[in-house]
Amino acid sequence: MQNTRLNSLVSNLSSQARQFFLNPWRRITLLVISLLLGIFMGITLVTSAGQLARLDIFVAAIVLLVTEVISWFVYRRLSENNNQGSGFIEVLNTFKIGLTYSLYIQAFILGS
Repeated sequence: MQNTRLNSLVSNLSSQARQFFLNPWRRITLLVISLLLGIFMGITLVTSAGQLARLDIFVAAIVLLVTEVISWFVYRRLSENNNQGSGFIEVLNTFKIGLTYSLYIQAFILGS
């Protein structure tokens, strides 16, 4: 790529964000926020799809597709990088874990 202003700005911002999240406390905080956001999204999907009970199968298929794509992306990157994940991959995987966990919790709550 050419070294344009936009390209250098994006690379500088990404390197600064990477440096910012190398601190273990910031990294753990970001992972916890991602987990909680996944739980929130799962609860939101269940309540909004279950409101009319017409979109249940469609939403379930979309959630399954999203989680499988995230798993494929995460574990493919981990196998390429010798099991060393970057920050974005860890955040994405933690979001998926939170989403799946919230769906299990909602199933237990509803008794189905």
